[in-house]
Amino acid sequence: MKAWRFHGFNDMRLDDVPVPNCAPGHVLVEPICVQPSVTEAQLAKGIPTLAFDRVKRRLETEAPIQLFGHEFCARILETGPGVSRFHKGERVAARAKLPCMACPLCRSERSDLCRKGPVIGFDLPGCFAEIASLPEIALVKVDDRISDSEAACLQSLSDSVAAVETACLRMADTVVILGQGSMGLECLQIARQSGAGLLITVDVREESCQISRQLGADHALNARTEDIVSTIRTLTGGNGADVVFECAGGSPKQGLAGSQTLMQALDAVRSGGKIIGVSWFGGPIQLDIDLLRERSLRYLFPDISTQAHLEHTVRLVASGRVRLAPTITHILQGIESVPKAFEITANKGAHKAINPAQVMMRPSAVVASRL
Repeated sequence: MKAWRFHGFNDMRLDDVPVPNCAPGHVLVEPICVQPSVTEAQLAKGIPTLAFDRVKRRLETEAPIQLFGHEFCARILETGPGVSRFHKGERVAARAKLPCMACPLCRSERSDLCRKGPVIGFDLPGCFAEIASLPEIALVKVDDRISDSEAACLQSLSDSVAAVETACLRMADTVVILGQGSMGLECLQIARQSGAGLLITVDVREESCQISRQLGADHALNARTEDIVSTIRTLTGGNGADVVFECAGGSPKQGLAGSQTLMQALDAVRSGGKIIGVSWFGGPIQLDIDLLRERSLRYLFPDISTQAHLEHTVRLVASGRVRLAPTITHILQGIESVPKAFEITANKGAHKAINPAQVMMRPSAVVASRL
């Protein structure tokens, strides 16, 4: 079969590789729609971010290797021994981070806190291939009301569900969301469903602001044309927001805001309020802890999304409570288009993309023989 493998940073090739075995507790799937995450698009270019050291070490010691592809919709071709929840022909999506099932946390029924287990696309091969082997424990069935493209977004959406859960919103809380990429737009909709009152969003791209208004923002501020902290203060009677989601930070090389939006979050949140850190910065940042202490601010980070989070995302999208289709702006055809999807995702601003670029994978002769 064909699979994309990385021979080094900035060096991905469509190679011939053996079809994986269907191991106990696993399923073989045909990827239907796959998208690179923003993190994967950065790592492909060797830009430091989440899991950079892990990927660098694997490339130095194991290359060529199959990397990335944890945001997908796939159809089951075969089930291995012990698989009981899924059947051939069903569509599935997956959570990426899995429990190890052996550490003290896992043994004490707190596996959702485990950080020792494998990650699909990083430790285990992902879905940038004609066929993939996936552990049953990672999977959720996709509702028939959800399109293949929407299903490929469910993993990201489950992380956004975890982020909003971390905020512990109270009814009518004023919420600000800095950054209206895919996760920012997801946090917007989930916060609205979770009882938020005034919803204020911020981005530097007018197309993102327009979609934000369509999806429920009361005010969508363009940071290129107005002083967002001053405007947020005015809109909140001088208090600031109860909760600020920071979804825009990261490497400026990829058009992200560095740590600037985190500093804006500190100014935009009310005293005693909460900042939810969704972004990955790729390195240490300088932060005035005394300011947080003096204003009783809480800087919180989302938990890993669980099976329950992923199952909830299916319900949210299937019922229409969260809309993903308006954010899907670039759909490419064929496994050969994967590098283009990485390029668009790594430079979303230049391509006017909102969600990562998606690839609709063509069934090959190998796959067809297994259907």
